[in-house]
Amino acid sequence: MANRHLQRSIAMQALFEWDFQGKNKDHIDEIIDRNVKEFAPGMEEHDFVAALVKGTIKNLPTIDTLIEKCAPEWPLDQVTVIDRNVLRLGIYELMHGNYDEVPPKVAINEAIELAKTFGGESSARFVNGVLGTIYREMGEPMKDDTSKKHKDNGDSSDKSDKKESSVKNN
Repeated sequence: MANRHLQRSIAMQALFEWDFQGKNKDHIDEIIDRNVKEFAPGMEEHDFVAALVKGTIKNLPTIDTLIEKCAPEWPLDQVTVIDRNVLRLGIYELMHGNYDEVPPKVAINEAIELAKTFGGESSARFVNGVLGTIYREMGEPMKDDTSKKHKDNGDSSDKSDKKESSVKNN
């Protein structure tokens, strides 16, 4: 499992535990440390886990309002604890993440994978729907980014470059 994916998984599990145990902010460092030790023994650097968890908690009122707005038929307390925390994590990364490190579509895909792994039968569709709505409402940042750095297939050729060069050649 890739290091970032593993750290997202640990962050989601820490958020789950924190939420399940009553959302006591005083215990979050202990919860993070315990989850890192349990699920990634020997991982020396887990700053990404802490940043995800603490950033999500810091922005929780805004994040939860977005969930309620984008899934109005599902009151937040009726969304499963897993789905709720996968969404929180995905929304945090989508809205507050560093797009040079994690483009929005990667944040969405990572959340969907967490939902598939930890959630129920319909969790991935639910997470995809909510995050997709938020992404569209944000104006689909980096939608047309075709830089090599952000391409999934590694192909550095880009349709607009080809079009531009064919226009220049004509």
